[in-house]
Amino acid sequence: MRILIADDSESDRLILSTMVRRQGHDVMTAADGIEAVEGFRRFQPQIVLLDVMMPRMDGMDAARHIKALAGESLVPVIFLTSLSDADALARCLEAGGDDFLSKPYNRIIIEAKINAFNRMRVMHRTLSQQRDVIRAHNQRLVNEQNIAKRVFDNVAHTGCLDAPNIRYHASPMSVFNGDILYACPRPSGGMNILIGDFTGHGLPAAIGAMPVAEIFYGMTSKGFLSGDILREINQKLWRIMPKDMFCCAAFIELDFHLGNLSIWNGGLPCGFLLRRGATVERLTSAHLPLGVVAAERFSVDVARYKVEEGDTVLFATDGVPEAMNAEGEMFGETRLEAAVAGTPDDQSVLDAVLRAVARFTGAEEYSDDLTLLTVDVVPPADVEELPLRVTQSALSGPATWSCEYEVTGETLAQFNPLPLLLHICMEVPGLRRRGGEVYTVLAELYTNALEHGVLGLPSVWKNSPEGFGQYYAERERRLRTVGDHAVLFRLEHKTGRKGGELRVVCRDSGVGFNYTEQTQRTVPEAGYAGRGLALLRQLCDSLTHHGTGNEVEAVYRWTFDPDESEQHTG
Repeated sequence: MRILIADDSESDRLILSTMVRRQGHDVMTAADGIEAVEGFRRFQPQIVLLDVMMPRMDGMDAARHIKALAGESLVPVIFLTSLSDADALARCLEAGGDDFLSKPYNRIIIEAKINAFNRMRVMHRTLSQQRDVIRAHNQRLVNEQNIAKRVFDNVAHTGCLDAPNIRYHASPMSVFNGDILYACPRPSGGMNILIGDFTGHGLPAAIGAMPVAEIFYGMTSKGFLSGDILREINQKLWRIMPKDMFCCAAFIELDFHLGNLSIWNGGLPCGFLLRRGATVERLTSAHLPLGVVAAERFSVDVARYKVEEGDTVLFATDGVPEAMNAEGEMFGETRLEAAVAGTPDDQSVLDAVLRAVARFTGAEEYSDDLTLLTVDVVPPADVEELPLRVTQSALSGPATWSCEYEVTGETLAQFNPLPLLLHICMEVPGLRRRGGEVYTVLAELYTNALEHGVLGLPSVWKNSPEGFGQYYAERERRLRTVGDHAVLFRLEHKTGRKGGELRVVCRDSGVGFNYTEQTQRTVPEAGYAGRGLALLRQLCDSLTHHGTGNEVEAVYRWTFDPDESEQHTG
């Protein structure tokens, strides 16, 4: 090794340097502290033997300079001293000294200390190198995760979380996290929202979020119902995820036009429905999480509620009730419910819950990802401009075409044909920006044909909360005994110079109804009976009933937007 010896006594320098050289080391000597500092710069020694009492600059000042020049490198400084005062020795250590050598010198002690500090120096150098390798590797992983997260966000966060009626708080524990939060407008109006929590943290927990986002956004935009979306997500996670990984989630389906709220809660903490007027209803978990059971055992039964403008839905991942204070006590669902119920009318319930959690935890860090969401029920006009993510297979599509599609028997209870019919219509370039209106036309025709024509359900039941529950319970019962009934769609489309015309005929095998009494063109403000036909008359250029009322013909005309017109002309 290279060893620097600094001592103002020439005889002591000679004796010590001779001992050290005989042990096989390279030696440089200095007569005072200033020479020692300059010698350190030139010689770059690995160990410094430094006298405490020297002229011009004493050993303690020299040690401070040497340690500063060494930086992160470990350069042991051994003080050469005849001092015995404890305070003086302590000051030497505070100045950067690592050990002492007492005068007169002992060759065996010198050799042992040099060897011991060399082992420490080599170990420190090895650890520093390993630290630098780990730091570089970690930085590379963080950079890769940041790139992956940008891709992930482009897929997972392209919905309508910025809608005026949605507020949320997300505090992930890492670049990636196990909590998911997606929102997407539905073609018929309203929106679907999915909030979930994968087991674990970081990248492993976020792996399942990509397929979930693709399925959620793709199927919601095409008009699939919550049950179809949940089945597809569960099947995907069941197939690709390890058995010890799953997703606790809540699916919220909101229809602002009809005031319908459907909730599916699989393993998330209890959510809350805040009624206007301070009434709070619990939205408890009734299902296993997504990805736990196979398709044949998976249930998509939802809890249905009637909601009004001013109502609010709140859900949180388990990071909220499991937040701990300094004593190790959890916040818990009881405190969460109390914070929700105690929110003043003029304050945000999301802010109230966050303040309650912050007061409870104090300075303690969260041990889990924390996500909190509120959705307000607002007038349909407030959210009707939300972008609909309808995908197309090509930039151009068919201009004139016709097709016929019939759903019969048990398929009526098991299959929803609306996404398929919408997909066919969206192949027409001019209809792509009108996906919401086209879906509403198809959905209202199909709902009337199935629920009133085939199943014979009276719409007036839905005018009260009790009747609303009775309506859907009876719907499920009658679907199980639908028999040989059928619903047929015939679609015809033609494109002209200024736009196009979509003609939809929907026929059911029911007995029909007295359609001459249904002439209302405005959607009623109170109740829900007659809303469907009134909405169809608003959207379509003509609506015609045939036969006993079990066949309806709707004509929907559209015109090119300016940019579409230029492309069409070109």
